[in-house]
Amino acid sequence: MEMPEEIVIARRFRGPIDSGNGGYVSGRVAAFVDGPAEVTLRRPPPLDRPLRVEREGERVRVLDGEARVAEAGPAEVDVEVPAPVSYAEAEEARERHVRFDVEGFSECFTCGQREDGLQIHAGAITGRELEHAAPWLVEEASPEIVWAAIDCPGAYAVGGPGRGEVVLGRMAAEVLRVPSPGERCVIVAWPLGEDRRKLYAGTALFAEDGELLARARQTWIAPRPAS
Repeated sequence: MEMPEEIVIARRFRGPIDSGNGGYVSGRVAAFVDGPAEVTLRRPPPLDRPLRVEREGERVRVLDGEARVAEAGPAEVDVEVPAPVSYAEAEEARERHVRFDVEGFSECFTCGQREDGLQIHAGAITGRELEHAAPWLVEEASPEIVWAAIDCPGAYAVGGPGRGEVVLGRMAAEVLRVPSPGERCVIVAWPLGEDRRKLYAGTALFAEDGELLARARQTWIAPRPAS
């Protein structure tokens, strides 16, 4: 009898304080899919407890008890990636990063200030309307870390000044190459339109020489207006 497949999202990989970072969790779920994958997050991913993985053909579901946390399947990542910017330009863009000091996101694995996080801080690119960039000096690397790295910059691209309170609803990504520890990389993010509370973004990861390492298409969900 086969043992059920499980994943556990360790607290280190939190986004909001009490749930998993959307990009990292999506990367963990995408690992059960061959090739590029699209992951839909149905509820905040819980931390530090086993989540059951169920397969149905090429699709997978991740459940917390009977509650559906996420689902995923094969995807084409049909985004037109803009030209890369230099590492120096990305460092300059980082200086225009607008901190989003809301407790729920203050410890985000990707864009927070934690020493054990990625500390990827995107800001507007000079001369590139609406596009954002961030430098990333890679200290650890895996496909799910790449998914995390190209997660939050998209929120800054659609969030107006700063990140906004948007949360990741869906992410389709293709990782072409995982960078090695010590590499200097650049993340670029740009808006792709909106539909009421749904905000769309594209993100891409480049090596310092401009090689495209990963790309993603994202759907962010804005909070409901206060009644």
